[in-house]
Amino acid sequence: MSTILDIKHLKTFFYTREGIARAVNGVSLHVEQGEILGVVGESGCGKSVTALSILRLVPCPGKIVGGEILLDGSDLLKLPMKKMREIRGDRISMIFQEPMISLNPAFTIGDQLMEALLVHRRMGRAEARDRAVDILRMVEIPAPERRIRDYPHELSGGMRQRVMIAEALLLSPAVLLADEPTTALDVTIQAQVLDILFKLTEEIGTSIILITHNLGLVAESTRRVVVMYAGKVVEEGPAEAIFENAGHPYTQGILRSLPLPGQRRGRNRKPLDEIRGIVPSLFDLPAGCAFHPRCSQGKEICTQEEPSFYTAGEGHHVSCWLFA
Repeated sequence: MSTILDIKHLKTFFYTREGIARAVNGVSLHVEQGEILGVVGESGCGKSVTALSILRLVPCPGKIVGGEILLDGSDLLKLPMKKMREIRGDRISMIFQEPMISLNPAFTIGDQLMEALLVHRRMGRAEARDRAVDILRMVEIPAPERRIRDYPHELSGGMRQRVMIAEALLLSPAVLLADEPTTALDVTIQAQVLDILFKLTEEIGTSIILITHNLGLVAESTRRVVVMYAGKVVEEGPAEAIFENAGHPYTQGILRSLPLPGQRRGRNRKPLDEIRGIVPSLFDLPAGCAFHPRCSQGKEICTQEEPSFYTAGEGHHVSCWLFA
């Protein structure tokens, strides 16, 4: 497989009165053509800001201050904004966490789907409408000819999420950024939505960066995983290696904190493990390894120097002094 998106040493900082928040602090990752890459980590670790940086949609007062974002070898950070607007929704699409925020309440579902086709594909309205109906049918929305006239508030949460998937895949993008795509849905609807998403992307050949805190979802649907902490990648590798032989103490900690199948409930249940301490402030990151104040396996060098990436297995890399 060939690399479709290659991010190198990306830095996105937020400049505020309180100081500089280093939300993305030297992130490097890549995704292959047709691959589903899982990106996991606690809230505030930089997952969503990384996705927004790829699209150059970082909100003020955030600013991309360094790195490269290569799409088919072309650095998106060097493109004029007019060209970048042409790429958004066409070559790279995004499914956001909350469809009611992302969908415009003042326009019908059909109008919002047709807009992308009118702008990017120069279709006539009749052809664009037919294509919009087809994509709604593909995401299994019943009676799409009627639903196309509905407004977002007239649809259920699951239906709105399907519309978001339809909108994201409408132009057959090369890369899809899926940021917590099923957060607000119940478990049954989650499974349906994800099944539709993965089936369609397999048919189209789209690569997916699946951003989530749901490790079960990552284990089931991805071949490769990136683990982020405090704005950095701390571990990456095949999903099987990450879940069966995690190298970084942070990855080990979040895996130990998961409930096991068949685990007893009630008063006699075994308490879940937890990672001690709290996530450090992005305004005041600790020296050395950012995880060292919470790490039970730390050494003196962890408090002084940031670790490089070390090999823990085939395709498996860990940013930890334990592997030096």
